[in-house]
Amino acid sequence: MGNKRSATELNRFGLLTKMISFTALAGIVSALIVLPVAGGIGLASRNGVQAFSGLPSDLTQVPLPQQNTILDAKGDILAVLYAQNRIEVPLEEISPLMQQAVIAIEDQRFFNHAGVDIQATIRASISTGSGGQVQGGSTLTQQYVKQILLTAATTKEEQQAATAISINRKLREARYAIGLENELTKKEILAGYLNIAYFGAGSYGVEIASQRYFSKSALDLTLTQAATLAGLVQNPSRYDPTRYPERAQSRRDLVLKAMVNSGFITAEQAEIAIAVPVSLDLNPTELPNGCTTSAAPYFCDYVLTVLRNDPIFGDTPEARESLLNLGGLVIKTTLDPKAQKSSQAAVDEKIPFDDPSGKAAAITMVRPGTGEITAMAQNRKWGRSGAGYTTVNYNTPVDSNGTVGFQAGSTFKAFTIAAAFKQGWDPFEVISSPEKKKFEGFVECATGDGFAPYEVQNSTSSGAFDMLSATAFSVNTYFVGLEEKLGLCDPIDIATAAGVRQGNGQEFEKFPCFTLGCFDVTTLDMSVGMATFAAHGLNCSPIAISTITDRFGVELAVPSADCKQTVDLLVADSTTAVLAGVIDGPLDGRTGRAMDIDRPAAGKTGTTDSSAAVWFVGYTPDMAASVWVGDPRGGQKYPMKNVRIGGRYFSQVFGSTLPGPIWRDALIGALEGTPKTPWKLTTLNGLNAGGVDNIISMSEDECGGIKPQALIACETERRARQNEKGLADGTLIIDPITGAVIPNPAIPIVDPATGATPVP
Repeated sequence: MGNKRSATELNRFGLLTKMISFTALAGIVSALIVLPVAGGIGLASRNGVQAFSGLPSDLTQVPLPQQNTILDAKGDILAVLYAQNRIEVPLEEISPLMQQAVIAIEDQRFFNHAGVDIQATIRASISTGSGGQVQGGSTLTQQYVKQILLTAATTKEEQQAATAISINRKLREARYAIGLENELTKKEILAGYLNIAYFGAGSYGVEIASQRYFSKSALDLTLTQAATLAGLVQNPSRYDPTRYPERAQSRRDLVLKAMVNSGFITAEQAEIAIAVPVSLDLNPTELPNGCTTSAAPYFCDYVLTVLRNDPIFGDTPEARESLLNLGGLVIKTTLDPKAQKSSQAAVDEKIPFDDPSGKAAAITMVRPGTGEITAMAQNRKWGRSGAGYTTVNYNTPVDSNGTVGFQAGSTFKAFTIAAAFKQGWDPFEVISSPEKKKFEGFVECATGDGFAPYEVQNSTSSGAFDMLSATAFSVNTYFVGLEEKLGLCDPIDIATAAGVRQGNGQEFEKFPCFTLGCFDVTTLDMSVGMATFAAHGLNCSPIAISTITDRFGVELAVPSADCKQTVDLLVADSTTAVLAGVIDGPLDGRTGRAMDIDRPAAGKTGTTDSSAAVWFVGYTPDMAASVWVGDPRGGQKYPMKNVRIGGRYFSQVFGSTLPGPIWRDALIGALEGTPKTPWKLTTLNGLNAGGVDNIISMSEDECGGIKPQALIACETERRARQNEKGLADGTLIIDPITGAVIPNPAIPIVDPATGATPVP
């Protein structure tokens, strides 16, 4: 750890001898100062000698706490956080003027002693003990020792021991200082001191102090600036130049005169410098700590939650917190700055953060096939008080500083669709779907126990529907009827396999209301679920961190997305084909018709009873996103009916009226300038519900070993013949090749939005 001291300097043994002899005097003087108790002088001095000779001399140095830096996926800074705001720099990156200023004011004999300056100590003790000016006798090395001990303290008792006004503390510091001088060079000690010292205003070390007060590097400090900083270390709060410029200037001038006495500058140079007001040098910069000022504060907070909770960063909460507090980490995240900017703009434009309605909006984006969270935004500002401010993340579950979630509404119909395909259900088969129906055939799929009758009412259209039209119109009685036929287990299993859970972390219970989204979920989990469908059934755990390097540039282990095929490819792709029809399909009354983004996309609206919560979830081949809009105070208590939001009056808010446009605008911005990736789907039954540039491939089935396109044609003819009789019963048939409607002239199905009959 550096070169041994030269022979011209006091050797360690000699200094020890002098110190042991000196402790008698030092103990007596110190006793008079610190322990003014009659009869205690002899005891203090005797104990001081014994304590000094018995103290260890090897000081364990701990790494200095430093900044952590959080970066987005492009490498730009998202946030800086720290327990102590410090950037450790070598001596070569600290202005020589700064080095000289500190030596001059704190320890003029720094290069002439071996850790303890006996002359200075005696002088200070006598001056202080006789009632004169209080003087410090500690060398820079001793001060460095004190700071090391204080930094290493992990308990309140250790902190008190490091700062206690006592003889034994001073003797311990002296003994350690002698040992340190034997280990390190003078330059190493000086560099250590300048990096560990506290300069006030949350600034630890000279580099951060230089940035804080002067907005420059420590290497570029001028004479007056260096003198100002050197004067701070004695009492940072008292001499703060931003608060007490007169005090700071007086102290600075004292440093300049000390530099003259030490031979570092001339009297003329000092005179010129003294004439410069302290205020003229100042160019203070605020150095925020944490996520508050981040461009993505809630994502930033999620990253910190991962660091504090994931065992990969330490076996215990204390170990993980220690990793953060020690700092020096460079944390590169998955956040796409373009996607984040677009998402934030979309929620802010539709619902201002301080909107009088109190309504909130949240959006999370996830990249399919990777688990990467690319955006996380909400129409709130980070803060603990004030209208529109919160530190609660509406996008994440309760175990990630979030909420228990919000009722998902009809977005859960996507999992019922997938369950139907898992069981080989024919998407063109019709289910009678009246406006209101009481379902009495539900049974608990694991036990066979029956449920009480469950009555459901449509909020859109009614009639006879197949899966494609029922999805496009979001027909409640169709999906509850389908769920009754499928059983409750498979829809729940599909949702779980896709990565969706309740916001409270508990498993879904088996209730008939599942397909109508009666459970509370988060935008993060719903985006993961949609990303699973987009990735052809490949589920990836959400990840926010791509890499972490420590202060030495060593890469640390980070959580893995752990991608697995949890949903069958045919099931996932067939579900995508149906959901694509919601946005890009042929039915004019489809609920997602306004969410067209001029590229292949699939999605589903969600509206709960009384519009307590409204959703839009959807995806392209390249990005999945989920949007929730509701009232954090409680959606049931503050439903979105007869309400003005963002200056616009709504008789009732639906998934298509606020969340949908937020989703659309956010996706358009996030994907701007990227290729329009087509769907490449392998579907069941030749299914093609519409969708931009939908490319279908298919396995062999009853039509034999013919090419995919001919196979689809074959399937079309077969379906047409099969459903000829069904036309008379009001069947709405979708041509699987063109996506066009085969109308029933006898029993037209009315578009719920316009009142018109769908046109082929």
